[in-house]
Amino acid sequence: MIPQIFIDALKLAAPSWRPILMRGLEAMAEADAEYLQTLAADNFLPTQGRIFAAFSQPIEDVRYVLVGEGPYPREASATGVCFMDGAVQSLWSEQGLSKQVNRATSLRNFMKMLLVAEGLVQPDSTGVEAMAVISAKARAIGSPFNQTLPQLEAKLIEQGFLLLNAALVFRSHVPPVKEAKAWRPLFQVVMHALAAHAQQSNQDLPTLVLWGKIALWLEALEGIDAFPKLVSEHPYNMSFIQNTGMQQFFAPMRLLYC
Repeated sequence: MIPQIFIDALKLAAPSWRPILMRGLEAMAEADAEYLQTLAADNFLPTQGRIFAAFSQPIEDVRYVLVGEGPYPREASATGVCFMDGAVQSLWSEQGLSKQVNRATSLRNFMKMLLVAEGLVQPDSTGVEAMAVISAKARAIGSPFNQTLPQLEAKLIEQGFLLLNAALVFRSHVPPVKEAKAWRPLFQVVMHALAAHAQQSNQDLPTLVLWGKIALWLEALEGIDAFPKLVSEHPYNMSFIQNTGMQQFFAPMRLLYC
């Protein structure tokens, strides 16, 4: 049986995803009869039934599947959407990136990578002084820059991103690697569904964007080799800012702009 808490959480997913995710939960229960029961009785993030919040992107609109590692380990921050920190509103401050963005390390490095990709800062010059100059431009009256994280998220959704984590939950006493392993059967169902939809609608397969070692485990899923794929270190690594592959991939999307 699937605990009711997870069935209720399907309400935040787009209708096209709900039967697919239900099959994914059933596959998880078949692989490990205890996991979902134990999780339902435990404290985990995200709260407010947001485990499947990323699946608000309808399956027919998915062009990219971006996979990180796990939710932010803070209740206010964990939204169920990969690296979209719920504690962040404004992207900018007088000093540069906002205090909330700087606290969310992955988001901070993603923002800096985008700035490098746009040619707004140099790869070796993303410190306080450079950020202050860009922030002044971004906050100016009539600026074309996005001002808030929800605006940036909306741009990603508009581009067709499904923003997932390899582990859909975080528990402080469970290693992320172990958590992610339990969710792999659901990811297998999700990837099969994406492949089937692409075939039925005569569309290209979505591109996988895998961030970090845990996300790379998805390469072992059946049929995954058919998907176009980009791989990088996780954005919590400073080296992500200078990752030329990520810069070239994201630059045409103009995510920083309204």
